[in-house]
Amino acid sequence: MQPDNRTASSPTLKWLAIAAILGTGLIHLVEAQDAFGDARYKGVLFVANGLGALVAAFGLHRNRRVLGWYLGLLVAGGALVAYVASRTIGLPGLPAEPDAWLEPMGVASLACEGLFVALFVSSR
Repeated sequence: MQPDNRTASSPTLKWLAIAAILGTGLIHLVEAQDAFGDARYKGVLFVANGLGALVAAFGLHRNRRVLGWYLGLLVAGGALVAYVASRTIGLPGLPAEPDAWLEPMGVASLACEGLFVALFVSSR
């Protein structure tokens, strides 16, 4: 018998998490074209973030802990780490962008990602 990875989050928590992860993914999909201009791999990662966010939102909707919460944590947490790295030490082949901390789409993405991570912690 396989373990059941279902979870029963409160409806409010679940819908906030769905909105947060979809916000993260949408922002990355919208910004993907510019990211491809910086570096091909960065654009691919932005598209993967958007697709991963969509799958995570589906998993959350279906009450699947691994597909929803853990994939969402990978998507949101990974984007948070990459954002900080891109502004501090730079990404492979790209210099650090210390003046880009308050870029509006970046701040909006950070808000969505941070919210998702906080909701993940509170869902435990």
